[in-house]
Amino acid sequence: MIFNKTGQYPDKKLLITILVLVVFGLIMTFSASAHLEGTPKVIKQGIYIGLGLIAGFFVLKTPISFFKKHSGIAFIVTLILLTLVFIPYIGAGKIGGAYRWINVGLFNFQPSEMMKLAMVLFMAGFLIRQEKEVTDSLTGIGKTLLIVASSGLLTMMETDLGATIIITLTALSMLFIAGSYIKELLMAGAGILGGLALYVFFDPTRLDRWLSFWMNDLWGKDGVHQTQQALIGIGRGDWTGTGLGAGIQKYTKLPESHTDMIFAIIGEELGVIGMLFVLFSFAYIINKGFNIAKEALKHGRKYSSYVAFGICTWFSMQTGVNIAMNLGLIPIKGFTLPLISYGGSSMIFSIIALAIILRIDMENSAPYSKQKDYV
Repeated sequence: MIFNKTGQYPDKKLLITILVLVVFGLIMTFSASAHLEGTPKVIKQGIYIGLGLIAGFFVLKTPISFFKKHSGIAFIVTLILLTLVFIPYIGAGKIGGAYRWINVGLFNFQPSEMMKLAMVLFMAGFLIRQEKEVTDSLTGIGKTLLIVASSGLLTMMETDLGATIIITLTALSMLFIAGSYIKELLMAGAGILGGLALYVFFDPTRLDRWLSFWMNDLWGKDGVHQTQQALIGIGRGDWTGTGLGAGIQKYTKLPESHTDMIFAIIGEELGVIGMLFVLFSFAYIINKGFNIAKEALKHGRKYSSYVAFGICTWFSMQTGVNIAMNLGLIPIKGFTLPLISYGGSSMIFSIIALAIILRIDMENSAPYSKQKDYV
């Protein structure tokens, strides 16, 4: 049976916080992209949000055991989709120097966003099935690295380094929470980071971008232009901002103002207060999610606990990295701000992931007679 009623309602505070961030993101998308030509981005984003909310509604009615049972199929399907981006007439072709999308008519679908969730769902089941090997031998670490590499190689071929890092670190974090020893984790992490370092080193463009950020004077003639403009916008915003829609950096100075750099637009137009609102909202969602994971573990439902932990780790890293690059703390890379940045795949799978968190919380609160069927 696909649908199952828990007899519980979603956590009101958590649900409201998520919906408020989604609406806030829609407003900021309108402000950051109103000057762009073509179909208004806010209309497209509204459609993506609608699709995400519909999917999230059905997720709330679906037991986590369903995701556990079909996580392997979802993982394999996602690997196939990651491959299809390279196929002519199926993939959307090379956009911005990268092969990352499949044209599905309404929008360009990005399989790497789906892989972030698929990896969490599949890895949670793998860690339970291979619990002894994962905690007692290098064999489990090796199998984990093969799983991570299967997606990592494809996302690297797409030149999607950001997704590769998020997916890999999320998987390793889940391995740690499952009880793997620090020594083995450090060995695995060192191997993966070494591979990423070689990938950057042998790509002249990426190496130059990385070195220019750390070695050049940010405000000198060789400084990173996009980082400079983001900080100028945030500086203009001061505490209260220039006013919604009154920012100027988005017009000619700050590319991708409605996607990767939307946090800088928030800083310019809504000031420090607006940035703190976003920061504290995400902090509440992520902290609540980790507590839900802990509660599921108390009930002996390891799969649900690992899934909640993985999703919260993914959101923590992606949110933290996006904000850090907007503040000029790290080099700029393709990291969207979940629930806020413009983008169909990112929005839909972010909402689905958070709906899974809400469903786990509902199962945590379900009567004991129902909990015996939950995982």
